[in-house]
Order: sequence, then C-alpha cells, then structure tokens
Amino acid sequence: MTGVDSVCVDLHTHSTASDGARAPRDVVRAARELSLAAIALTDHDTVDGLAEATDEGGLQGVRVIPGIELSAVEGDSETHVLGLHLQHETRLESQLHGLRAMRLTRAERIVVRLNELGVRVTLDDVLVQSAGGAVGRPHIARALVNDGWATDLRDAFDRYLGNGRPAFVPKDRLSIDDAIAMIHDAGGLAILAHPGQSGTRKRMEALAAVGLDGVEVRHPSHNADDVTRLSALVEHFRLVPSGGSDWHGSAEGGRTLGMMRVPIAWLERQDQAIALRAAQGSGDHEAYVA
Repeated sequence: MTGVDSVCVDLHTHSTASDGARAPRDVVRAARELSLAAIALTDHDTVDGLAEATDEGGLQGVRVIPGIELSAVEGDSETHVLGLHLQHETRLESQLHGLRAMRLTRAERIVVRLNELGVRVTLDDVLVQSAGGAVGRPHIARALVNDGWATDLRDAFDRYLGNGRPAFVPKDRLSIDDAIAMIHDAGGLAILAHPGQSGTRKRMEALAAVGLDGVEVRHPSHNADDVTRLSALVEHFRLVPSGGSDWHGSAEGGRTLGMMRVPIAWLERQDQAIALRAAQGSGDHEAYVA
C-alpha cells in the first residue's frame, strides 16, 4: 500500500479491560502487524486499559486514541456513544465506578435468572471470564460456553441473553445527554456509535442540538446506503466522521481489526476539532466541530 489514502486507522476496538478477548497491549501489537497508523481503545464503561495500550503504542509506533464506549438510553432505546480523544480520564472515574457497579448488579440478576431456568452457571464463573474487567453479557456467554450450556457465543445470546430471551435483564439507565456531558467533561468528542438505519436526519439534528460531535459512519453493521446517508448527514450538521471495526479480539462474527479501512483524514478532522475547542475555550458546539 502506498500514498496517503492507503494509511488507515481503526477508531473502535475493545480489550480485556471490558469484554474483548485480548489484552490492551496485544490489541496495539495486532494493529502494528496490520500497519494501522492509529487505533482508539474504546472499552465499555472503563478506561482501565488505556495506560497499557498507550505505553505499547509508544513502543510499536502506533498512535493510541484514548477512548471509551458508554451505553446510554435515548427514549426507550439503548444507544452507544463513543468518547474519543479523552484528555481528563480521571474525571470519569467516579461516574464510571457507578456504571461498572450497575454492570455487576445486572450480571448477578442474569445469573439468578439462568439458575431459575436450570442453567447452573455461577457469578464466579462469569468473573473468571471478565478477569477483572468491566462485566458484560459476553462474559456470561463465555461462561455458558465454557460450562457446556451453549455451543458458542451466538447460541448463548440466541437462547438466553439476547433482548427478549429468558435471561435478558435490561441495563440501568444513563441518558444520552448525560453520556455526552461526561465525555465533554473529560475533554473528548462524543461520537454516536453504529447508528445504522436509525441514523436519520431528524435524529442527527436532535443529537447535534444536545452536543453530539460526530457519527460512526463506517461500521461492520452498516451497509452501503447507511454509509452514504450518514456521510451526508455528518457534512450537513457539521459533525466529524468516525469509523472502526468494533473488534473484540477474535474472529467471531466475522469482524477483523482494520476491516473498515477508515482513512487517516477522518482522524485528522477529529484532531482539528479538538484543537479548535482548545483554542476557543468551551465555545459553542458549532465552533469546534466545523
């Protein structure tokens, strides 16, 4: 590969700090093997993997964008928001502690439901899978597979853990407005994650009005029409584009690191937005996302 257009980044990845399968340093090493210029580590409700990833990035020559993925609600729907370019991660810690506690409580309730269904999995089995990271349904799914109650992760979700399935427990609620405010307080850009067909003009206009900075345009769940529509809306509402593989460190689901071939020019636009924000102070929203 040669030329500027061939330089790619991946701005949505996960590690063992949450529900990924590889340690933060190994995510960076995988990026180096693929000649990615940069990655964003965006673990669920935690920034615990960022220091390790950043240190490894320095050794490997891969830029690591400090990030996070927050689960929020928008009306009655769950919405994921990426926080990219975090500059004050410590400001998030007290709030993230509460979110991780909610994750653990949810896992406990799911285990109780599974036991009521005759599925003899324990919370300890789940915590072994999370290995100290923020607990999520994928860890419960791995425990089910490990203990022989499901054939693979998809089977675990289809049979027990997915929305509407017998052991499903909804998350406690963090509003999307609060999620955006948390990210801004940490100095980051709030990016709507994988909106797909729900990424409509009406929705983008409403979210931009409450401070949304950008939209994940390229994602494995998006089709060509989604990419075209979201690209146009990003430009219309003067947001920044983003994209990534949503890689969790394994080949399950067909996702591979770097697969979305996100151009480095998109990262440069995000850098410009951060620089403008710093130069102009808190400013208004339009000033720093233009």
